[in-house]
Amino acid sequence: MSDSPTNFFSKENLLCRDRVGAIIFLLVCLVYGYQSTLIPLFPGDEYEPFTARTLPTLLTFAGIGLSLLLLVTGQTDKDSGAVSDFDWKLLIGFLCLMALYGVGLTYLGFVLATSFFLLAGFYLLGERRKSVLFGASFPFVIAFYLLLTQALDVYLEPGLLFIIW
Repeated sequence: MSDSPTNFFSKENLLCRDRVGAIIFLLVCLVYGYQSTLIPLFPGDEYEPFTARTLPTLLTFAGIGLSLLLLVTGQTDKDSGAVSDFDWKLLIGFLCLMALYGVGLTYLGFVLATSFFLLAGFYLLGERRKSVLFGASFPFVIAFYLLLTQALDVYLEPGLLFIIW
């Protein structure tokens, strides 16, 4: 590191984007890890090598390790070349879009909600060609839906709109 020991604890070095992001990611991983311990197991699963808790636990350890690595190796914003301006309008747009996606899953089901989510997300990012908007959302979601439901035998609810019919 190019930082001297006296400069390491400066406000500029400790509150850089890398370290703040690493701390937030570490907190998210710790909460996720705690939540993964609450996943119920079927009787007898405690003797199985792979259970419902295995992958979340591995993801938790990987996330904690990566966030600690970034926390140690983080550079100041000036050294890393971080962009100082931020598109808050785009961020708020995506947060609203994600909230709508969560509601849309309940009513529209996986295929329509995910397709509309991708369509709107690409539009927010600046894509305006209809062939790309529709070609990159609906076919991939349908293929992923078929993979989940037919090949992996995962049940996905169709949505309240289709259950009523």
